[in-house]
Order: sequence, then C-alpha cells, then structure tokens
Amino acid sequence: AAADLTRFAAALEAASGERFAEYRSLHRFSIERRDAFWSAVWEHCGIAARRRGSVVVAGADRMPGDPRGEAPPTRWFPEARLNFAENLLAGRGRPGSEIAIVFRGETGVRRELRWDELRGDVAALAGALRRRGIGAGDRVAALLPNLPETVVAMLATASLGAIFSSTSPDFGNAAVLDRFGQIEPRVLMVGDGYFYGGRWFETAARLPDLLAGLPSVELAVVVPYAGIGAAIASGGGACLLADLLAEAAPGGGAADPGFEPLPFDHPLYVMYSSGTTGKPKCIVHGAGGTLLQHVKEHRLHADVRPGDRLFYFTTCGWMMWNWLVSGLASGATLVLYDGSPFHPLPAALFDLAAAERISILGTSAKFLDAAAKAGLVPRRTHDLGALRTVLSTGSPLLPEGFDYVYHDLKEDVHLASISGGTDILSCFVLGNPTAPVWRGEIQCAGLGMAVEVFDQEGRRVVGAPGELVCTRPFPSMPLGFWGDPDGSRYRAAYFERFPGVWHHGDWTMESERGGFVIYGRSDAVLNPGGVRIGTAEIYRQVEKLDQVVEAIAVGQEWQGDVRVVLFVKLRDGVVLDDALERRIRKEIRENTSPRHVPARILQVADIPRTRSGKITELAVRDVVHGREVKNLGALANPEALEHFRDRPELGT
Repeated sequence: AAADLTRFAAALEAASGERFAEYRSLHRFSIERRDAFWSAVWEHCGIAARRRGSVVVAGADRMPGDPRGEAPPTRWFPEARLNFAENLLAGRGRPGSEIAIVFRGETGVRRELRWDELRGDVAALAGALRRRGIGAGDRVAALLPNLPETVVAMLATASLGAIFSSTSPDFGNAAVLDRFGQIEPRVLMVGDGYFYGGRWFETAARLPDLLAGLPSVELAVVVPYAGIGAAIASGGGACLLADLLAEAAPGGGAADPGFEPLPFDHPLYVMYSSGTTGKPKCIVHGAGGTLLQHVKEHRLHADVRPGDRLFYFTTCGWMMWNWLVSGLASGATLVLYDGSPFHPLPAALFDLAAAERISILGTSAKFLDAAAKAGLVPRRTHDLGALRTVLSTGSPLLPEGFDYVYHDLKEDVHLASISGGTDILSCFVLGNPTAPVWRGEIQCAGLGMAVEVFDQEGRRVVGAPGELVCTRPFPSMPLGFWGDPDGSRYRAAYFERFPGVWHHGDWTMESERGGFVIYGRSDAVLNPGGVRIGTAEIYRQVEKLDQVVEAIAVGQEWQGDVRVVLFVKLRDGVVLDDALERRIRKEIRENTSPRHVPARILQVADIPRTRSGKITELAVRDVVHGREVKNLGALANPEALEHFRDRPELGT
C-alpha cells in the first residue's frame, strides 16, 4: 500500500476515469493509452524541463522495418527541451548538506560526496570542458573505475549536451580502441588504475598507446585512485582532474553547470554491443528516453524513495552503471563499490550492505549462487534491517536463487529479478512491489512496454518458450547505431527476424500469471555470469597466435550459469599443451577482459562452416548440448560437427 506504484495508479485512475483492479489492467492502459500514461509518468516523476510541449507521441505507431510501408519514425515529446544532468542533480529536492554518493573500495577506502559538493564539482568540470570548446554532440570517453569522479564526468558531459561513453579499465587496449576508436572522442578520461582481488592494476601507463590509437583526442585527463596519477599525467601529455576542477572560481564557481536545454531525443550515451560478428556496435541512446524510462523503473518498479541507499554491483562498462547513476533523479544516495565482491572475504558485499544501511541491493544471479555455495547466511550474521529490495540481473535467477534470498538473506524483502539490455539501456521485464513474487519467475512486463513471447512463426504464445519481443515503440529505443547513416544495421539487429517488431534474442516463457521466465540467449552471444561477450572479440586475440589456424567459442550451460568454451584448430603438428593454453588465456585476458577468458579450451581437427564460408557457432552449441542441428544442409562440412560431440572434458 505504501509503494509509489500504488500512489501513481490512484492518481492515474482519478485523472483518466479508469479503474485498475490489478497490475495487468494498469499495464494494458500503459500500452493502449500511451499518451496519457507517459504524460502521467512525466508529471508524477517531476521531470524538469524548459518546455514540455503538448505533444507526447508524434509520427506513426511503427517500428523501423515495419512492412506496412514507409512512415515517419515515432518521436516522443518532440517539443520538449530538457537536460539530463539537471534532472539528476535536482535530486528531488535533497538538501545540499545530505549525502549524494558514498564510495567504498575493496581496500577499505571510504569517501562521501554531499549534494552541494557533487553539484559544485559538476559545475567546475563542465566549465573547464566548455572553455576548451567541448559542446553538444562532442564525445567524452572514460576508462575509469566505479568512482564518484566517473559520475561527475558523466554529469558534466551531459550538462553540455556532449555524449558520454565509458568502459571498464579491465578491458585491454585492443578492446578499448575497438570501442572508442569508432566514436572519435575529443576528451579521454583515464584512471591511474584499479584494485581487484587484492591486486593493483595500473591503467594510466597505457595512456600513450591509447592516445596513439585515438588521434581525435584533444584533452586527456588522469583521475587518480591510488595517488600515482600526477607523475603519469605530467609525463604523458595529460592533465589531472583536480587541476581542471581547480580552474573554477573560489568558492566553487557557478552554482550549476549552466544546463543546456536540448531536444528529448538528443544523444546522451554511446553503449557497446558484444561484438559477435565484428567490432562492437555503438548504440546511441537519447537523453529524454533514458531519463523517462529510468525514473519509471526506479520509482514505480523498484520503489526507490528519497534518501534510499541504492547500490548495484557493476563496473562502468555495464549498462547497470548508467541505470544506477540515474537513481539520483529519484533522490537516492548512490553507494558505489569498486573491486571484487568477494574481497577480502566472501561476505564483502553483505558487509557493505550492513555498514552503509543499503535499502536496495543490486547484484547478479551468479553472485547469489556463489554466496549460497560459500555457505553465507547473512540473515544470521549481518544487520540488514534497512534492506527493502534485492535486485538481480545479468543472467536468469534460478528457483534455487529465490530460495537462497528468502531463506538465508532476508525473509521480508522484495526480490525482483529484472532483465533488459544494453540495447535499450533499461528493462523489458522486472519487479512489481505490489504483487507476489513467484519462485523462479520475473514478476511482470514493464509499464509502457508491449512485451510478448513469439513462436517461430511470429504468433504470441503463453506457457511455452519462445522469443522475447516488443510489439510497439517505447521511449528508450536506441536513436540508432554510430556510423550507420541509413539505419540498415540498426534494423537488421532488431527487426529482421520479425519485421516491424523488436526481437530481443532472449529465449523466454510468459506464464499464465503474466510473469516471465528467461532461459538464456537465443543467439550466439556468450553470456557467462550475465556479462554479454561477443565471440569476435575472442577470435581476434586467439587468431593472432601463429599456432592457431581458427577458433570457435560457444556458451555451455553449466551448473545454473553459462561458461565459455573455446575450440581451437591448430597448425599441422601442433598440440594444445599447457604452455599454449596459458598463452591463449594470457592473450585474451590482456587484450579484452578477464570475463572473456574461456573456462575450457579444447583442440579440434576442423570447424564447421556454412556454404558461404562463415563458421557456425549455433550448430556447435547445439551439438555440445546434445541437441539436434536443424539446418545441416546449410553446412559445407557437416562432418566437422562430430569433433564436438561427446567430449568428456565438457561432461558430455
């Protein structure tokens, strides 16, 4: 009864004359009366704008690639002028003396940033960037840990109308350049390093090589974490973040960054796909759609309230970082953590939750499974009295994960398994604080999201697995892909399978209750621990080695998760021994990230390919799992599949 969703539904009933007996009727209204629904979300969540305008939706109600003919694309709030950073820094009126951000590192370091300090730092950095000519449409790239300074950098960038793009510092230079090289940033921000698992990994020493690969960069900024940034900056043609902030006038300079009023669909972020068939796709997200979708999800689905302590375990290379930071717009205090979730002890995140009085704890199914296997029983060992909600994403939360949360973590908590993606920077299916939680099931489709499950013929199915789709446009659809002027790659990515319908690529079942069970990806993207990994990123590193002729990687379902298995075809006479296996792992780890490193590496004599010469990961994955390969006729060498069948090293 106390949930914000309850208040929202009551206000919408009063305004519309409708009656919402249960969530399904409210969801139906949000799809059928989308003008009234999204207008109500705007007003209820207090979106700050120079102008909203009278038009909520313009253009035809059609997705890109709709077979019904060419039509102008759907546009949301086309008359609006707003600024993303202004909405986050408003903080629903939180006083400047209260805490906006708490940072904790795995080494025990702790820092706080109050709202007035956050606003002052953003104003100072925005002013420094503006003086250097950075403005609307320019790109600011960040290779940073999950620090308060990363939040400041994003907000300063957004205040100017520039475009922010970040990735995690555990990505090697090749992976970083594959991403940032496409968007040609004018500013590059790099941390001096990061801690993980008790070890220090230096980052800023890589700056000369990164700058050599990014000739567009005019300003390089080093953000110290461990205090060694000054020497690196002075010797590498970069400046320190502190020096930029110090340019502000005494007393903190301007009271605000001078927020640029921008169109609703002005670009805000560039996110990156997993790079399955080449370099990662650069997905461009708009400011208004991201803001409106995030405040809807935070306030109505996660019940984020002013003063809540909001935490998500994430790096700056995962969309959940962007989702977390938007919590400022709902008045939450962000709790940032950088490091291993199991260092120095397996209960590190539960220690954090107790010490910081976290209200909403965001984590992954893999973490909850690991905590269960470690025998952790936080309800007996930690004071989690402030904890109200547990969020889980990244990979499907199995029924046993629900059991663990309610039996060993906390009984009176809202467990919300949520799922969406980098593609939409938000969720298709997620939690409902007013409804029951059913074991093994995501509670509902998001409000305003016309989510269904299709069979292979494009017909809606309930109670049977199929493809997760969205049948109508929504505000957080990407603006497009960077470097895709005619939109052909964008349409092919999401609308080729079912023309005019968003095809997300999750193998899913909708229950009779209106909940959802996601079984995993239905395409070839690897998904260990919920981190989407493109096979092409692995191949580019492995096939650098002289001994390797070709490679193919698949995700194997294993112990409730997915593990990466890499098969390599080697030169004649070469055998996969321990030394070569170590070298392959080292090459992948150093040039991509630790998440890309395969759990198993096996040698095969041949790799199956289609008649057009493409290797076929889906066929190999089916064989590894003992499933029938349905399209053998498309293969030029189907006999090669026998090399992957009945491998004892994989438990098959």
